[in-house]
Amino acid sequence: MLTWLCDLVEQMQYLYVRVVKAKYLPGKDLNPYVEVRLGNYSGTTRHFVKKTNPEWKQVFAFPMDQTQVSVLEVNVKDKDDSVGRVMFDLNEIPKRVPPDSPFVPLWYRLEDGSRSKVNGELMMTVWMGTRADEAFAESWHSDAATVSGADALANIRSKVYLSPKLWYLRVNVIEAQDLISSDRSRFPEVYVKAILGNQELITKVSRSKTINPMWNEDLIFVAAEPFEEPLILSVEDRVAPNKDVILGKCLIHLQYIERRLDHRPMNSKWYNLEKHVIVEGEKEKETNFASRIHMSLVLEGGYHVLYEPTNYSGDIRPTAKQLKKSSIGVLELGILNAQGLPPMKTKDGRVSTNAYCVVKYGHKWARTRTIIDSLAPRWNEQYTWEVFDPCTVITIGVFDNCHLHGGDKPGGRARDSRIGKVRIRLSALETDCVYTNSYPLLVFESTGVKKMGEIHLAVRFTFSSLMNMMHLFSQPLLPKMHYIHPLIVEGSWNDRQTKMDKLRRQASQMVSMWLSRAEPPLRKEIVEYMLDVKSDMWSMRKIRANFLRIMDVFRWINCYLEMV
Repeated sequence: MLTWLCDLVEQMQYLYVRVVKAKYLPGKDLNPYVEVRLGNYSGTTRHFVKKTNPEWKQVFAFPMDQTQVSVLEVNVKDKDDSVGRVMFDLNEIPKRVPPDSPFVPLWYRLEDGSRSKVNGELMMTVWMGTRADEAFAESWHSDAATVSGADALANIRSKVYLSPKLWYLRVNVIEAQDLISSDRSRFPEVYVKAILGNQELITKVSRSKTINPMWNEDLIFVAAEPFEEPLILSVEDRVAPNKDVILGKCLIHLQYIERRLDHRPMNSKWYNLEKHVIVEGEKEKETNFASRIHMSLVLEGGYHVLYEPTNYSGDIRPTAKQLKKSSIGVLELGILNAQGLPPMKTKDGRVSTNAYCVVKYGHKWARTRTIIDSLAPRWNEQYTWEVFDPCTVITIGVFDNCHLHGGDKPGGRARDSRIGKVRIRLSALETDCVYTNSYPLLVFESTGVKKMGEIHLAVRFTFSSLMNMMHLFSQPLLPKMHYIHPLIVEGSWNDRQTKMDKLRRQASQMVSMWLSRAEPPLRKEIVEYMLDVKSDMWSMRKIRANFLRIMDVFRWINCYLEMV
């Protein structure tokens, strides 16, 4: 399906003005710029200093639903003085419908206030179009007239982001050999510390307190492709409480580690540790040989790396592309508008809300443009995703943009405020049916649940084959490796659950760091709220809700027994 066929949203008309360049402008000390004016809306190009043949190559977009005038004015200015202008009758401006090719820019002779020709020509293109036009993403919008700075303007544009490809890295630490202790008068208490980025794991202290310790213990990390951080391992001796001595280190680059799709045994390998240095008095003495460590390293591709709650996941496919299933359909979402949003901040004694939406499904994130100073914003934007499993959930969040006026400056600590979140389960949607509903935006606060307005959405799920759909409903939720060979098998159920929660938290942080490095960034507070990073934390509200559910079950059983 072509993304420009946005039939779920209202086709808003825009007036596009592309200002390319000018020539033959009068005067040698001219500082030219162009002002484009449509009624009460106006936008200006960047300024040049002492240039008679400037090139701007800028696009302006004006929504026509808020326009009451019939004339477009494009004025070339020098400081505050008019050099010349070009006038357009809106009724005579041509329309463009993608995928038609763009209109060719033309030269227009400048006129003065009495419609007489003056020196100078302006190359430009003017046309009517919709949001589906390619120029929409790069254009200046009239609703951003109060936003200053290129960085701030980038923060209000529609963008699409992709999550990184995540792997589980399994490090099986088997044994070490020929370690050299710093104190040979005692039995060494040796363990292995492994560091990958901001993740740090350690093994237990080896029971064999010798220079050839053994562990046979698994350490599991989350790694993001492309692999930038190396795996750093150090063998350490606990000589006293809060005092550890490094006996050897090694560095391993992840791109050289083997990848597997199933649970076949992997070959182990001996790795040389960095040469140990013994300090004798004030002199350093290198040993003649290096210690070794025996390990098995593998990147697990048969598992799905969980970075959001399983019951709210938008993607449950394994990491390895060889195991991924083909697409079964298309999900389309139209983000129409919102109503009743609360004022989120005060500026110059006036309350305001600069609302935008973030949508997450699978590895694709979409961010709408920011609507400035509106408690009832209208976005009218449509996005499309491929669907690989119907037992998945799409998440839509609404936020207040706090990075338009200095929030991105050095030392700026502005954080985008959350307004609310909506989740829609695909398995509850009837195929080829358009659902147009208003969903309440709810947030949990210390005082309880609070409604923050409503968001109006249009959703359509279309699948290509009924047989494929029914087959997927008969399959387990996660890839089969999660059930045949669970990722973590040691310890009690609580221990395994705790380890999985830690892995999910690490994966969430990795996705958050990845998206926050984009330009413009999808910020950490946004990603964490969308992924429910803190959902595994203890909550009195959850405890009370679960207690009430249990009481309801017992009440139902009691009623049944009384009837019998």
